[in-house]
Amino acid sequence: MTAPTQQLDELCYLTAQSLPSLKTSDHFRLVKLLGQGSYGKVMLAVHRKRGTPMALKFFPRGSTSLASFLREYNLSLSFCTHPSLTKALGIFYSTPSYYVFAQQAGLYGDLYDVIVGKVLMGEECVQRVASQLSGAISHLHMLGFVHRDIKPENIFLCDKACRWVKLGDFGLARPQGTEVRAVWYDSPFCVPEVEAAKERLEATAEQRGEPTKDRKKVEKQEVRKAFWMSVEPSIDSWALGILIYCMLTACFPWEESTTDDPGYRKYKEWFNKEADREERRNRRKQGEWMEREGRDIMRLEEGGIDETAEPNPAIPQFAVFSPLALALFRQVLNPDPKQRAAADEVLGYLGGAWLLETEKEEKKRMREAEAEARKISEGGVMGEEKVRESRQER
Repeated sequence: MTAPTQQLDELCYLTAQSLPSLKTSDHFRLVKLLGQGSYGKVMLAVHRKRGTPMALKFFPRGSTSLASFLREYNLSLSFCTHPSLTKALGIFYSTPSYYVFAQQAGLYGDLYDVIVGKVLMGEECVQRVASQLSGAISHLHMLGFVHRDIKPENIFLCDKACRWVKLGDFGLARPQGTEVRAVWYDSPFCVPEVEAAKERLEATAEQRGEPTKDRKKVEKQEVRKAFWMSVEPSIDSWALGILIYCMLTACFPWEESTTDDPGYRKYKEWFNKEADREERRNRRKQGEWMEREGRDIMRLEEGGIDETAEPNPAIPQFAVFSPLALALFRQVLNPDPKQRAAADEVLGYLGGAWLLETEKEEKKRMREAEAEARKISEGGVMGEEKVRESRQER
């Protein structure tokens, strides 16, 4: 347990002793609903005395434990100090029906509305958002916490142009290394290492003669036989990679991250082939002898076949990306969680073109600039020669 996670436990204990009971309308003027879900709802409100806008997050007391409410509140209040993390404002209370705390308000909606908008996000905008989220996620990881619910609906906008975004909703955040019951759900954001949980659910449903669609019912019945997994930062890295894909294309690369999904299966085949090519390149650089089927192969440097030259074109859903972006996806969307890149490694891929179209435009501009520079240089040389000729005539 890290010092911050231990401190969080202590803060939860202390705040449990001082939770006030208030009537919302006495202190706040509710303006509109900002969002709602299984957790409860979020309302835009104005503090009656201060006049400041804020978001009030309401958790139904019937379905929310006091411990989980205080954990999310204290995590947001004391540890979300990064500018791209949504911070609680130090106001928390209970009503007969809800636990409530106040947080910074995202007055311009969330990233989901931008992604599904009529116009694709510009590449510069995508990289700007990716940079902010990479920093925010890395900040949480440095403190020993994993968010576990990174998706467009949990990224709030502080302006219309996405110059400043904030990651919020820390209800599923847990300390790194915590053992939790693996819950599979059919979404690309669900990491592939949870596929074992899906297989167990489907096997149980089949044994009981229940349709697979009744997974929620089966899940409740199988809690004691659940598949457990460790909470690791690689969960957030995967979600960030899927999010970057969504921002660039306004769609998902596949429906679910399991071998049952044709799109994911093709990606994994392409990924494995690329990994094999990379391994061969590394061996070639090191000049090592290679073995295949128990036979020694001659060194590639001495005339052997360069198998790394074999074409491995990107699969259709990744065909629009530049080599730089493909390298990024291979890092953060690594099917092996132990080999998956950390969120802060995204920063190393910023600045270059992520789309083939953008890369072609940049190369075209570079060629035009080089041609212009040559003209200026040649013009300068010719000018100097004319000056010398003029002096000689005199």
